[in-house]
Amino acid sequence: MKALKFMLVLATVTMVAVSCGPKKPKSLVLYYSQTSNTKAVAQEIAKRMNADLEEIVVVNPYDGDFEATVDRCLQERKNGIIPEIKPIKANLQKYETIFIGYPVWFGTYAPPIASLLDQIDLSGKTVVPFCTFGSGGLSSSVQDLVRKLPNSRIPTGFGIRAARLAAMPNEVDQFLKENQFIEGDFVRLEDFNEMKPVTETEEAIFNAAVGDYPMIHAKAEYFCSRAILGGTEYLFVAVDLPREDAPDMPPAGQMKVYVNVMDGQAPEFTQVVRQRQ
Repeated sequence: MKALKFMLVLATVTMVAVSCGPKKPKSLVLYYSQTSNTKAVAQEIAKRMNADLEEIVVVNPYDGDFEATVDRCLQERKNGIIPEIKPIKANLQKYETIFIGYPVWFGTYAPPIASLLDQIDLSGKTVVPFCTFGSGGLSSSVQDLVRKLPNSRIPTGFGIRAARLAAMPNEVDQFLKENQFIEGDFVRLEDFNEMKPVTETEEAIFNAAVGDYPMIHAKAEYFCSRAILGGTEYLFVAVDLPREDAPDMPPAGQMKVYVNVMDGQAPEFTQVVRQRQ
C-alpha cells in the first residue's frame, strides 16, 4: 500500500514538473497589407505558430488604386520620403523571433516597412521575412533586409504570388516545418537536376505559364526540373526581350522563372527572380 502511494505521489510530481517546465517563447507576426493578401499570410503564420499578431498601420494610408499607389510611391522615392506609421503596440523585448510581412513594391519591401525598421531595434533577434508579390521580389527584399539589419538573424523567407493565395496555407505549413518553426512531417524537396537548353516541349511549358502575364516578356533559354508532391517544378533561365509596346524601355536582362506543372493542371509560374540593376 505504501509502495502504491509512493508511485502515485511520484507520478503527480512528474506531471507537475512537466507542466511547469519552460515554455517556448511566443513569436510576433508584424505585417503591412494594402489589399489583404499579406494579411491572409500573416494570419496563417500566426495561427500555426500560436503567435501574437499586429498590423502596421500607415497614418496616411495608400488607399488609391494600383496606378495611384505607384504614382505616390514614385514621388516618395524621388523625394526621399517614407510614410509615417502608427507606433507599434507590442513590447518587442518579449520576443526572440519576429515575422515581418509585406507586399513587394518596386522589387523590395513596401515603404511602411522602411518606416518600421527606422523606429525599432531588432538587434539579436531572429527576423523572418514573408511577402506577397505580383511576379517576384522575395530574394531581393530579403537582401535589402539583411543589409538593413546587420545585427539580426534573417533566415530564408517565404513568398507567394497574390494569384496563388489558394495554395498559401499548405505552402506556409511546409515552410514553417522545413525551417523548424513548428514540428511535423514535411516533404523535403530533391535538388534540381542539371541545367540544359530548352526544347520545344519546355518552351511551350514556359510560354503557357507566363504568356498572359503582362510584366514578363521573355524567352526561355535553359531549364532544370525536379519532382514535387503532385507534379513537377521547373526552373527556367530566360532573357528579357524588347517590348513592342514600349520600344524605349531597355530589356531587363536575364531572369530566373520558377514554374509548377501539377498533375492535370496548366503550367503556372510561382516567382520570378530578376537581376538587380
